[in-house]
Amino acid sequence: MIRVQAVAPDTLGAALQLTSGTELIAVNDRDLEDFLDWEFLTADDHFMLRVKLPSGEEVEYDVERPEGLPMGVTLEAPRIRRCANHCDFCFVDGNPQGMRQVLYIRDDDYRLSFRYGNFATLTNLKSWDLERIVEYRLSPLYVSVHATDPVVRRWLLRNPEAPEVVSQLRWFAERGITFHTQVVLVPGVNDGAQLVRTLTDLYGLGESVLSVSVVPVALTEFSKHALVRQPTRDECRAALGIVDDFAARAVADRGMPWCYGADDLYLQADLPLPPAEWYGDFEQRENGVGSVRYLQTRIQAARVGGAGWGRGGAFEQENWRGKRIGVVTGMAMGPLMPQVVADLTAATGAQFEILALKNTLFGESVTTAGLLPGKAVLEALRDRRDLDLALLPAESVNDNLLFMDDVEAHDLAAQLPMPIKLSYDFADALVGEEVAA
Repeated sequence: MIRVQAVAPDTLGAALQLTSGTELIAVNDRDLEDFLDWEFLTADDHFMLRVKLPSGEEVEYDVERPEGLPMGVTLEAPRIRRCANHCDFCFVDGNPQGMRQVLYIRDDDYRLSFRYGNFATLTNLKSWDLERIVEYRLSPLYVSVHATDPVVRRWLLRNPEAPEVVSQLRWFAERGITFHTQVVLVPGVNDGAQLVRTLTDLYGLGESVLSVSVVPVALTEFSKHALVRQPTRDECRAALGIVDDFAARAVADRGMPWCYGADDLYLQADLPLPPAEWYGDFEQRENGVGSVRYLQTRIQAARVGGAGWGRGGAFEQENWRGKRIGVVTGMAMGPLMPQVVADLTAATGAQFEILALKNTLFGESVTTAGLLPGKAVLEALRDRRDLDLALLPAESVNDNLLFMDDVEAHDLAAQLPMPIKLSYDFADALVGEEVAA
């Protein structure tokens, strides 16, 4: 069952007088299970829609949809598919006590994989899910493979019923579904020969596997350290050696690297990052693959007034010259940020100070900027009256502007002596309005 949360004006939903709380029952006598059914089945220019109004009355509409007219219907949040696995390295299980309840949900949802690029293991699929993925052409999906050896993968997932992933991916590939995949590297388990086997098997699936990223396991202070550990520098270097071998093979065969190490893998290996062109379209940047190089390309695009900015030389028009700007980030990006800041300084004439913060919520082993708590940001900035602006990682807040520790961005701004801006790539924040108190 799905219900309407809101309807935008001047849309088809408004013309049908759909209102908040309306239950959407069926399209063309096909029951609506979730947002996927709604989006795909209402895409036709003519359909029958059956609804149940908040009053309890059932109504059926014969809908003629003019070309280009949006439905304009926002649905209530779907019920998330829960994870059937019990990985020792599960980040959700590494959360401290006392956080908001939604942060303890272990999701493993192929719908969110298609919509948002969330990685899913595909271990909880039913037969109708398989049919649905193919029917709706949910491609590409983002899949956590970790290992292709069935025994090793089931051990990693702590799920003895996990299906054999190569056969599963091959079945989908034969029906036109493609994938971006990842391997979370757990030292002593899926590295070395197992990593070679995994990459060999994935490469053997051909062009249906669009990419594979190798990401070092991330543990919080509250993770199961007796069962899993982070890789050493030498282990990260060995993994990157394997990644490089497969990337070289893919470049020779397919003209693209295909296999990528996460930025953090290079950082822990104490090795330099590849150049920006290595990452192509940066399709796994949300997974920490090529993030630094992506920032640099965005800065350069804004500097020269590139496509998407709509304003030639956007930085120059904002008059940042001589301003002092603090850049808040996590400890992982601290050593990598100077090369990004150098580009920003050249583009804007401003003075940038990197503020790499320790994570006071999850512990010092969690170094990503997206998991910084608001209280750590407040502590770092509350007395910095010398700064004209502070840039905060936009990934550290949710859609409601809440940090992981429930600090709200506007409340944070009200307690600071400088304006703040939330930024994904610097260029977005250095053209526009700050988060007001």
